[in-house]
Amino acid sequence: MHTELCQADDASIRRAATLLRAGELVAFPTETVYGLGADALNGEAAARIFAAKGRPADNPLIAHIAGESGLAGLIAGEPCACARALMRAFWPGPMTLIFPKSPRVPREVTAGLDTVAVRMPSHPVARTLISAAQTPIAAPSANRSGRPSPTTAAHVLEDMEGRIPLILDGGPCEVGLESTVVDVTGARPRILRPGGVTLEMLEGVVGDVDVDEGVLHQLQAGSQARSPGMKYKHYAPKGEVTIVTGPRAAQEIARLYDAADGRAAILAFSQADYGARRVYRLKNAPGELFAALRQLDEDGMETIYAEDVPTTGVGLAVMNRLMRAAAFRVVEAQ
Repeated sequence: MHTELCQADDASIRRAATLLRAGELVAFPTETVYGLGADALNGEAAARIFAAKGRPADNPLIAHIAGESGLAGLIAGEPCACARALMRAFWPGPMTLIFPKSPRVPREVTAGLDTVAVRMPSHPVARTLISAAQTPIAAPSANRSGRPSPTTAAHVLEDMEGRIPLILDGGPCEVGLESTVVDVTGARPRILRPGGVTLEMLEGVVGDVDVDEGVLHQLQAGSQARSPGMKYKHYAPKGEVTIVTGPRAAQEIARLYDAADGRAAILAFSQADYGARRVYRLKNAPGELFAALRQLDEDGMETIYAEDVPTTGVGLAVMNRLMRAAAFRVVEAQ
């Protein structure tokens, strides 16, 4: 299959919408990361997402809508008061809500769950595409499963060339991390995946919000993922990532680097001085993380030692992605 990379103008968006209505896949920009889209009400089309990505079938997808009217046919009943408050505050934007699902939603989208994840993106290309397709669009990140998520169209082409017919290029993604996923089906809202809408922002609207244990810890074998990004190794470069924490983290990172075999690198979020060692220093961790992980691959880094970040604000989302990129490999330096 030939994969065409097109600027996201009106003509290419109309063409992409036609492909989606025909059950094909299209990659498109959002404010978070690039998405790999299919008609969310077409089970066969959604199944093509899993094949193109190499994605496990028990990892649910997010349905994207252009307006609140798009909830009809996706969710059972009406949104609860908590959901409505969050929608007013953060939609359109980088927040996904988990609702009881409508019978119309195919099991390929929900991974067999009785809930459905829904988001209203703010990116103008995404919203125009959804409206033109006249259907909600199911879309995970447009990368091969387990790889760092794509924040540019070039990243998508790197992973998806020959697997999908069309990529819409809308430039770099503004947020650079996937959406915050909030389950509103219980007595209290619960973060299943952190993102650009932080715990503190959510609590400013609805009061107490729980954080699922799976955000920073590995799910037990056999557990069902209730949200994308919970169960499997994600976001990983080809090199082995180890997170180093604790008051002597910088010294331990330097020691581990010096003892490493092969090509080693340090992923730094602080201004710690590592001398002449190879350091990838991120000034904007959320926006630069995935691009940095891909750059580590391009540069052939085999061993990567990463600093940790405080888990307040968007730092919780950064640590969530790092923990999964490292397959929960952590060294504590006391």
